[in-house]
Amino acid sequence: MWRKQNSTAAAEFILLGFAESPKLRIFFFVLFLSLYVITLLANILIILTVKNDPLLNTPMYLFLMNLAFLEICYLSVTIPKMLENLLAEHKVISVLGCAVQMFFFLLFGIAECFLLAAMALDRYFAICHPLRYTVIMNKSISVKLVTSTYACGIVVGVTHTIVTFHLPFCGVVINHFFCDIQPMLELVCGDTFLNDVRIIGIAMIAIMMPFLLIILSYVSIVFTILGMPSSESRYKAFSTCSSHLVVVSLFYGVGSCIYLKPKSSYYPALDKLLSLSYTVVTPLLNPLIYSLRNKEIKGGFKKLWKKIFS
Repeated sequence: MWRKQNSTAAAEFILLGFAESPKLRIFFFVLFLSLYVITLLANILIILTVKNDPLLNTPMYLFLMNLAFLEICYLSVTIPKMLENLLAEHKVISVLGCAVQMFFFLLFGIAECFLLAAMALDRYFAICHPLRYTVIMNKSISVKLVTSTYACGIVVGVTHTIVTFHLPFCGVVINHFFCDIQPMLELVCGDTFLNDVRIIGIAMIAIMMPFLLIILSYVSIVFTILGMPSSESRYKAFSTCSSHLVVVSLFYGVGSCIYLKPKSSYYPALDKLLSLSYTVVTPLLNPLIYSLRNKEIKGGFKKLWKKIFS
């Protein structure tokens, strides 16, 4: 679509966020603050549990600890500003603040994509090559994999942010609760087709590359599990990766609905709802999924509890 407005050199943007009714804004503030605190505590508990228990000093739990850390960071990029705007009359964010928010949101989001891929790779070696697992997935390799996930996040974050904020904007009102890519593109002047293609192309590479690695890993895992001699060994093998599968389904299911779709199908109200589930609900569910379905984590919780209150 061609936009005829003149570009503006804005000093700040306005985030529309949620609900104009003061009563609804207070309700949303209490709700999101409660979810934010619960999610922080749940993910901090995962980190402390893994750090405290020597039995959890394995690649699988190193990845899980970093996943919990990413969820804390990911949530903290968007929710505090949203909470502030729910109570403020002027819901503004500076251009620099908007760019910084977008960069860190992309950094932690893309890092999580690649971390989930690293976790799938870990499960692949553990199930398909158990005798060589400790040699292949040693501590050095695990740390390098974790470091590379953050490096990928930084590269994509920098690229996306620079591309987006070098575009000419024809407005300052962002119909969202944070500086996400699609709402920012709605403000761009002129024919945005090439920019849309460029940005969606980067997103597809960043999201689909780790997703394809996850798919390939689990195809091999499924064939290996089906070839196991007993139902007990099959169940045990599948139970070690079932939590990861649920987390991947949640993360990629909602994420693909938001970022891997054409601009013509962009609906602000729906995207806000999807973004909420992506940025608030998923980080809350992840520690619950791993703790409820994992005996080692439950055992680690008990040890941490005894250490704190003994």
